Amino acid sequence: MTTFEPSSLDNLASALKEKAFELGFQQCAITLPDMRSEESYLREWLEKNYQGEMGFLADHFEKRIDPKQLVDGTLRVIMVRMDYLPSDVKFTSILANPKKGYIARYALGRDYHKLIRNRLKHLGQWLEERCEQSIKFRPFVDSAPILERPLARDAGLGWVGKHTLLLNRSAGSWFFLGSLFIDLPLPIDTPESETHCGKCTACMDICPTNAFPAPYVLDARRCISYLTIEHRGSIPEELRPLMGNRIFGCDDCQLICPWNRFAKHTNEEDFSPRHQLDNQDLLELFSWSEEEFLTKTEGSAIRRTGYQGWRRNIAIALGNSADAKAVGVIKEALNAQTETPMVQEHLLWALNQLSSESATQTEPLPLLQHPNSKRIPD
Repeated sequence: MTTFEPSSLDNLASALKEKAFELGFQQCAITLPDMRSEESYLREWLEKNYQGEMGFLADHFEKRIDPKQLVDGTLRVIMVRMDYLPSDVKFTSILANPKKGYIARYALGRDYHKLIRNRLKHLGQWLEERCEQSIKFRPFVDSAPILERPLARDAGLGWVGKHTLLLNRSAGSWFFLGSLFIDLPLPIDTPESETHCGKCTACMDICPTNAFPAPYVLDARRCISYLTIEHRGSIPEELRPLMGNRIFGCDDCQLICPWNRFAKHTNEEDFSPRHQLDNQDLLELFSWSEEEFLTKTEGSAIRRTGYQGWRRNIAIALGNSADAKAVGVIKEALNAQTETPMVQEHLLWALNQLSSESATQTEPLPLLQHPNSKRIPD
């Protein structure tokens, strides 16, 4: 490989960040491919089985700790972030209406993986052209054993908050991360060495299922995002009433975070809600056939839960809805005898919930009771 003068590498890094901005990234920074500082934390987390059924998080442990093993010859990791919050979506009004289905805001538009990966690829190609020589680069977006948030922290993009998400002082946490592995010794950026959460525990306090056993620690087995997306089987009965109307993911810990008062809205059209998924009735969503589900979630992250997972999640939400109309719909679905055993189980639970005395009393959702809820946009 050609040897670069330090000054030319400095200029290249500056130009790289300008190019990243042109490609739609809000921030770009550079760090070393070294995650040894995370080894003990990750081992302890896995030993406690906090990963649940996500066995892939235990795979390739050494590659997570030493990213150079993932792409041989890697000298630097370029980390980028891209805002995804649409400007006109509602939050609390949907969560407060038990007849609506709440979908995590990141999943309302097109799946971000391909969009960000393609732009990272363009960034790598631009870098290669600028160097006028062949370089090795490889883009990743949630597609390999990479500790993206710690790498982003080390690149100076923010700190890992008590809810385990990356927080940025001027952008909150409503953004995606991506990484570009390269074999160029570009100058690295100053890491974020401090956390700025202070004594605030709003994210932990607001969690409907108490999924944070300690600050900076997530027990995925109790996390609604995990339960509605990654978990494939029956959802524990004691957690079902706590899930409310959250049918794909959960944003509560972000909604309540004071730092998200600084969050910026996205201009990316692909992140805008499709098929009115930001404001849909549960009964309408439950009426979707598998063909409709596949059609309306084409190119969407929602596909990850699968049709049966989708119906399971909606069944729980219907059980929490106190909607008398749902009783007939559920009975009809059960009588048709076309549901899988897993979905049947959750529909029977929902029917029992709706038929019980308590189902007629709709209590305020935890999110709305929190003293910091005034910071949450509608």
